[in-house]
Amino acid sequence: MTHSFSDDHTTDPAARPYEEAEPLTGELDLEDRRALRRVAGLSTELTDVTEVEYRALRLERVVLVGVWTEGTAEMADNSLRELALLAETAGSEVLEGLTQRRTRPDPATYIGSGKAAELRDIVESTGADTVICDGELAPGQLRHLEDIVKVKVIDRTALILDIFAQHAKSREGKAQVELAQLDYLLPRLRGWGGNLSRQVGGRAAGGVGIGGRGPGETKIELDRRRIRTRMAKLRRQIADMSKARDTSRGERRRNDVPAVAIAGYTNAGKSSLLNRLTGAGVLVENALFATLDPTVRRAETPSGRLYTLADTVGFVRHLPHQLVEAFRSTLEEVTDSGLVLHVVDGSDPDPEAQLAAVREVFREIGADRVPELVVINKADAADDLTIARLRRREPNSVVVSARTGAGMDELRRAIEANLPGLEREMRVLVPYGRGDLVARVHERGEVLEQEHVAAGTVLRARVPNDLVAELEPYEDLARL
Repeated sequence: MTHSFSDDHTTDPAARPYEEAEPLTGELDLEDRRALRRVAGLSTELTDVTEVEYRALRLERVVLVGVWTEGTAEMADNSLRELALLAETAGSEVLEGLTQRRTRPDPATYIGSGKAAELRDIVESTGADTVICDGELAPGQLRHLEDIVKVKVIDRTALILDIFAQHAKSREGKAQVELAQLDYLLPRLRGWGGNLSRQVGGRAAGGVGIGGRGPGETKIELDRRRIRTRMAKLRRQIADMSKARDTSRGERRRNDVPAVAIAGYTNAGKSSLLNRLTGAGVLVENALFATLDPTVRRAETPSGRLYTLADTVGFVRHLPHQLVEAFRSTLEEVTDSGLVLHVVDGSDPDPEAQLAAVREVFREIGADRVPELVVINKADAADDLTIARLRRREPNSVVVSARTGAGMDELRRAIEANLPGLEREMRVLVPYGRGDLVARVHERGEVLEQEHVAAGTVLRARVPNDLVAELEPYEDLARL
């Protein structure tokens, strides 16, 4: 069966047999399995390429390819559309998006040698200079696919690492990204060109006879040793830089200031939410991974209780494990918090997949035991049925729009209701001479009622344990 990869987007449902649901038997249709299927609507190439400036400053031109092994065709298309957004964020121009249906990726070339040859023809006809695969490829798969298509081939992991490298601004962020890149590069050195071949051959290579003495290291071994040395140095630097954050967290714990972390899928609107709640003024950009360096700001509940709010790096499907390890010190803002605001994009085609991807990372970093409040963002652009479905699925959730401000008051009340640390409710009569104690109750507790009488200030409040002992002598006075 022949498929056209022209710029015409087929809209006739009858002409697109691959949009049908997965067969109940799990058997793959023969035509589906043998075909590279074009994903419509991915090309970002300008229709008018006569502009001299555009032609002179062409971005990297890429063709995307994915292997669809499970789920529906719509899920496969959504995954490739997300890959297209990642490619655009990295500064590329997407020319084509192709998926192939297989039981599993080909162990040699990811899509099979025949389809790889077909992909090479598409690369030549579009003038692409890079192929991006929607998955993490083994070093051998990358090398074999490059040999066939004759252009650079990268996988999803390398693409995400490249975006992180572009967006890292702080010293710690840059060190974390470099560590993740080196960890990814280390096992792939062998496939990066002939200049990494052995220095000597024959029996000498085994360390026997003339030529076998001396340093005795190949170019690959030298590079690997340098990379391991650099990785060890970066780990020490990151550990030293994380001490300042540990000190800040320890200070907040000593003062019983609850910590709230904003986490969620990339581009779900976490930074916009932080700005709405605190006026932090952090960068807000309609791009993936716009935030890499965590921002911590102070906020107040409607009743005046203080808490800290931390913006964290966004997650994505199949987030590279190298990044999770490298950013572990940053992600501790989530694991050490008392409440996680899990932000999900309500206007996304598959918000449930976003929730599942983020929770998978939560489990990996040990944050799955932290209380969670789901914040369904972008309600102004979301479908009402999708919002209703998410509310049924996530009972402890709030619907907001960080862009318009809708639902923010309800969110503040929900944060107050879910904040940890106020273990006991007390009614006390504090003498006027102990105004400092009243101030601390306001700062660190939640004042429910307050009345000024002749003997002092009557307070009904929820307070943390360490304030209970100081307030107990005045509890009896309140009963008089």
